[in-house]
Amino acid sequence: MDTQNTFSEITPEIIRLAGMSEQAGIIDTALFTKYDVKRGLRDLNGKGVLAGLTNISDVRASKTVDGAQVPTHGRLFYRGYDVKDLVEGFAGEERFGFEEVTYLLLFDKLPNKEELAEFTQLLSSYRSLPTSFVRDIIMKAPSSDMMNTLARSVLTLYSYDDRADDTSLPNVLRQCLQLIALFPMLSIYGYQAYSHYHNGESLYIHQSRPELSNAENILHILRPDSKYTPLEAKILDIALILHMEHGGGNNSSFTTHVVTSSLTDTYSVIAAAIGSLKGPRHGGANIKVVQMFAEMKRKISDWSNEGEVADYLLKLLHKDAFDHAGLIYGVGHAVYSKSDPRAVIFKSFVEKLSEEKGLHDEFALYSMVERLAPEIIAKERPIYKGVSVNVDFYSGFVYDMLNLPMELYTPIFAIARIVGWSAHRMEELANNGKIIRPAYKTVCTDRDYVKINRRDAV
Repeated sequence: MDTQNTFSEITPEIIRLAGMSEQAGIIDTALFTKYDVKRGLRDLNGKGVLAGLTNISDVRASKTVDGAQVPTHGRLFYRGYDVKDLVEGFAGEERFGFEEVTYLLLFDKLPNKEELAEFTQLLSSYRSLPTSFVRDIIMKAPSSDMMNTLARSVLTLYSYDDRADDTSLPNVLRQCLQLIALFPMLSIYGYQAYSHYHNGESLYIHQSRPELSNAENILHILRPDSKYTPLEAKILDIALILHMEHGGGNNSSFTTHVVTSSLTDTYSVIAAAIGSLKGPRHGGANIKVVQMFAEMKRKISDWSNEGEVADYLLKLLHKDAFDHAGLIYGVGHAVYSKSDPRAVIFKSFVEKLSEEKGLHDEFALYSMVERLAPEIIAKERPIYKGVSVNVDFYSGFVYDMLNLPMELYTPIFAIARIVGWSAHRMEELANNGKIIRPAYKTVCTDRDYVKINRRDAV
């Protein structure tokens, strides 16, 4: 058998067996109600089931009025600090914030000047890969999906760590800081390798520069000429901070807690979190937003015509446009209803970048969709809470304006979220809890064993 040609082949036999597997996996939906099972760890209103405690961040989207929960404009807190205040703080002083907010999330305090300088230097010292790692690991068998490349690289780093299985807090902190520092290089080098070997592009491998911030180094490493404007680096820095953490209940952070609770190594935990974030229901939404707008701009003759834009949005909901999924991507969130604070914070900076790039008309179109989409969704569909644009609505537009390849959109998310994952891993280990093991109700019936020569043919 030629395994080279059959490795990825789906044969008729596999299709038949898959059909049997699907039938075996289907559970009567009425049983979920009968046994009061919270599917997806959510109740019937979509509210998450309380599964743990955290003091890393807080997502607020409602307030209590006369004993009832009332939707309100969303707010996001990192270690008790409103993210809006954090961004206004460092942005107002014309500083980059990634390193400062990383320090806050990991150590539960804002650093003073000396602490920040020392911490920034520590991260910078970790921005170098083991000898020949790029050649021997990243350049070999490059994948079309950078998240897979990133996960593979993280798992391979285990082999280079003499204390890989040590789960003491000092060692885990060291590992997490190294991964935070290395994620940009692992992601971008993986993209450069794929772009070179599969697309025939020139190969650029720039070394990081110790005097640059994390955001600046990303643009420096990625771009052939290493050039970028101060505004480009500033907005990428803010994007990283807004994606850095979002409570313990999001899928990848919960994955981090679950896998950490088994006391496995840091590399396995972070690889599992990467696998979670890779899923289109979690980390890939901003790609869909950009692709949706690309089609929208082709289909609509006058971007300033509200009627045309509204008609297109209706087509999206009616599954008559784009990917026929019936969704307006970038609109709606599992928690936020009236507003996503990350999108609100981001919007003013996005407008400035669109002006620098000469994309005022595109920004105006995004703003119009932001205003029209919630109204149209509310008229077309029964919803238990309001909807608003989420952070993915604008982040994809920003990455597009920064000329970031679409293959790196989700890895950029990971470059930010590795900080939150690290904080959650440290928190789980510090509390020394039991292994996380939720209950599943078995609904199968007992059956008698039948000898093979007496079984009916399939």
